[in-house]
Amino acid sequence: MIVIDSPPLENCLGFLALSSYVMTLAPSISRIVFPKYKKAFLPKILLKNRRLIGVFAFLFAFFHGWLLINKRHIDFSDFRTSWIYCQGIATMIIFTVLAATSNDWSVKALKKNWKQLHRLTYLAMFLLTWHVWDKMSGHWTYVTPISMVAILSTTALYFLRLWYEHRAEN
Repeated sequence: MIVIDSPPLENCLGFLALSSYVMTLAPSISRIVFPKYKKAFLPKILLKNRRLIGVFAFLFAFFHGWLLINKRHIDFSDFRTSWIYCQGIATMIIFTVLAATSNDWSVKALKKNWKQLHRLTYLAMFLLTWHVWDKMSGHWTYVTPISMVAILSTTALYFLRLWYEHRAEN
């Protein structure tokens, strides 16, 4: 039987990080999957503010991790502990790189490499899907079903986007 608890602050921050992150992915995925809506109000607003929303996703994720590490007294020097949290650690590293380069100076300095670097966001999407699935399974709160639906549907839409792009190339 599934017991649903109220989420603690650190889970709420994780949920806000996930929600913000999904908002950064939505414009590029929906542009291909739902081409009729690419000029709609919401996708345009999200696209215009994507870097800022991404920085907020990073900040929410940072505080989510920081609070959990402090609450659970996590020791990353222990290999077993590091392995348990490897998806979260890897996602946080990617989010840090993306947030650090989400500014106009980095776009100019990195030129074409900036876009290549920011494709790491799709790796982060898969890692985050794994992280949410692994860490939230069996620890259900009110935000768990929303989180699961959000990241799984975003991942499914990303695969649909890849299929559409592949079909258009052939």
